[in-house]
Amino acid sequence: MEPLRSQLWVKAQSCVVSLEPARALLRWWRSPGPAGVPGADVCSVPVSEIIAVEEVGARGKLCPSGKWQKMEKPHGFTVHCVKRARGHRWKGAQVTFWCPSEQLCHLWLQTLRELLAELTCRPKHLLVFINPFGGKGQGKRTYEKKVAPWFALASITTEIIVTERANHAKESLYEMNIEKYDGIVCVGGDGMFSEVLHGLIGRTQRNAGVDQNHPRAALVPSPLRIGIIPAGSTDCVCYSTVGTNDAETSALHIIVGDSLAMDVSAVHHNSTLLRYCVSLLGYGFYGDIIKDSEKKRWMGLVRYDFSGLKTFLSHHYYEGMVSFLPAQHTVGSPRDQKPCRAGCSVCRQSRQQLEEERKKSLYGLENTEDVEEWKVVCGKFLAINVTNMSCACPRSPGGLSPAAHLGDGSSDLILIRKCSRFNFLRFLVRHTNQQDQFDFTFVEVYRVRKFQFTSKSLEDEDSDLREGGKKRFGQLCSHHPACCCPVSNSSWNCDGEVLSSPAIEVRTHCQLVRLFARGIEESPKQASHG
Repeated sequence: MEPLRSQLWVKAQSCVVSLEPARALLRWWRSPGPAGVPGADVCSVPVSEIIAVEEVGARGKLCPSGKWQKMEKPHGFTVHCVKRARGHRWKGAQVTFWCPSEQLCHLWLQTLRELLAELTCRPKHLLVFINPFGGKGQGKRTYEKKVAPWFALASITTEIIVTERANHAKESLYEMNIEKYDGIVCVGGDGMFSEVLHGLIGRTQRNAGVDQNHPRAALVPSPLRIGIIPAGSTDCVCYSTVGTNDAETSALHIIVGDSLAMDVSAVHHNSTLLRYCVSLLGYGFYGDIIKDSEKKRWMGLVRYDFSGLKTFLSHHYYEGMVSFLPAQHTVGSPRDQKPCRAGCSVCRQSRQQLEEERKKSLYGLENTEDVEEWKVVCGKFLAINVTNMSCACPRSPGGLSPAAHLGDGSSDLILIRKCSRFNFLRFLVRHTNQQDQFDFTFVEVYRVRKFQFTSKSLEDEDSDLREGGKKRFGQLCSHHPACCCPVSNSSWNCDGEVLSSPAIEVRTHCQLVRLFARGIEESPKQASHG
């Protein structure tokens, strides 16, 4: 395809407009420099970020200047494209180009549409699940007002299912013919995404004949991508993968066909799959919060704040044994202050290293999992957190582990040992600022491939820990009033769902699912579109 270069009109000003198929770049400028090269006011948009191209007529439009009179019958086309805004948000922008002849206008339209047709990564038919109850109950309205118009403009057809009960989406994915879709979109919060995730992974493993209950099973990635339209209370997954919880931004990422591979952790107990986890698996503090908040759904979203304060004041600790397999294949570390960003080299190199290890194991050279040594940590913990991503959200822009990576085949294991309320508060406050939240003597962090936990009460049913029992809200230990209250068992917060198993085994599966996202862009430029 040959480059195009024409003298067209943009906003009543004559511009040189250039389309370079080799670079897949549309550019225009008003003030040519030496030899007609672009001047300082050059504007550009990659073809990959053009949403649609439409022909417009001159009928009913006022001529913007007297110069228009030179054109007997002006013809134009509008380019709908992505424009970057603050806070990693994307907005839709429109630029209209006017041509002196109908033939030239059609040439531009045809060339641009041919280039867009070559973008095979873009979805054409999507299955959409809408949770009408999640967050503030605005899921259906959010989709209709902020997403559906963009899908229509991009000529994306959809099949919409409004969920009516828990696990509706998961059950549908097991039963439906999903091969006809180019992707699955969930409108809701992290719970809705988790439903779709479980349905898609489960369906894929069933088709491939893989037993999900086997802790060492090599899970098969799904060919379908998942798009998240945020309409929940926290939208942690969306915030950690896009950089914002804005519905329009997510819709535009879906339209342009972005793809981001993401790790998934499988949580097992006694060779039974309990759940999959993509963001947070938390025992102790975060487990107690989610368990207590489930009893207070009548309070709405404020229940999380209430349960958080109650859990902080209760200050329970839990005794147990943590064992883990360090992630030797990764090129990063939890404290290297190198966050996961779009085009992440850490994820790419770590994935390559894992592939090399698998090849060696396949040919019988060595089995890395058998060669590497497991580490064991015993003690009393206020919280045990395992994160597959930063777990960033508007309240905690850095998240629980700011340098956690989305697709490096590992998780960050964070151990918060028994300490005073004041020190624990200092640790929590650091989640809201730029200080190193791991820089405490009572906090340990490791990058792991596998992780196991067994509570002390399970190891020794007659231990003194059981005698402590569950303390009521606000009660302090009489023998140690300034410290903590021992409790036999906590619950696990698995992406917002409660797991009660006192003993679990967790394995991270590298880049098991793909999202319609590209990761958080390093420093989004304020692009100008005319």
